Amino acid sequence: MRTIALVTAIGAVSSAFGAPLNADARPVPAPHPAVTRAAAATRALSGADVLFLDSLVGRSRKLRAFFVSTAHPSFAIDILQRLFGDSAANRPGVYTVNDSSLTDPISLITLVPFAQKLHGRIGSYRLGFWPYERHTPRQEMYANPDGFVEVTPDNEDVRVSEHFALRDFLTHDQEDVWPKYLVLDDKLVDKLELVIEDLEDHGVRVDHMTVMSGFRTPEYNREGVGRGRVRDSRHQYGDAADVFVDNTGSGRMSDLNHDGRVNWRDAKVIRDAVDRVEAAHPELAGGAGIYRATSKHGPFLHIDARGMRTRWGRG
Repeated sequence: MRTIALVTAIGAVSSAFGAPLNADARPVPAPHPAVTRAAAATRALSGADVLFLDSLVGRSRKLRAFFVSTAHPSFAIDILQRLFGDSAANRPGVYTVNDSSLTDPISLITLVPFAQKLHGRIGSYRLGFWPYERHTPRQEMYANPDGFVEVTPDNEDVRVSEHFALRDFLTHDQEDVWPKYLVLDDKLVDKLELVIEDLEDHGVRVDHMTVMSGFRTPEYNREGVGRGRVRDSRHQYGDAADVFVDNTGSGRMSDLNHDGRVNWRDAKVIRDAVDRVEAAHPELAGGAGIYRATSKHGPFLHIDARGMRTRWGRG
């Protein structure tokens, strides 16, 4: 009988978990940091389990995590409950399945429900308010997120794909506050992996793709509105990233087109790959914007998976 090794990184859950939003409630205390421990026993995966888990690797075949929300029932919830106990689907954390039939381990990550955010924060971590949180969004893609990944020092290096970990998409603020909370859409991660693959297929070396900006909390995003950010930025919805290819460890874009300069034309090399990926996978359509270098950063490309094609910037 085939067996699987189970590893869990589970955050403690507050007594108010799952409670409806209450304007008079006090903020929920931050959960205790996640701990990693081996499961008490090994359990067999069924053939249906293997087929389902194999389907979670995405179009790129490089995804290594799947986000589970009780707001959207799926077979993942059934697997969580059978392998990790009945409470797993309702207890935010990272539940990693490592089976001999799987090429790589895959993590089922249960989300902290959106309703756990009170007064714009969870515990000590400030999130703010989504653009249409208090009224009906103008489009479904601007609806509130289902929930949040709880990120701790113990799980920030969990791989969400071959090239990316949870830490790569965190908002760049509140450095000393833990746990942190993250919104991340697996379509974005899948798209980034496909872009890397396409670049390499076209002879472009990619040693490392840096996510300069991934998820932005609404509070963090609001600080830059009018200074290069927009109120309804896709970064707040976890399906956008500003990226560049750094093959030298310089922290800046590399010379991808080998013209001896680093400028917006190198970002266009990445955008050309996005165009090809979207042509092959229309369901991953989204935005692609070229940004030139400034005194603070090199050139980069914005990529998102909003569901509709849009382009901006030079080139």
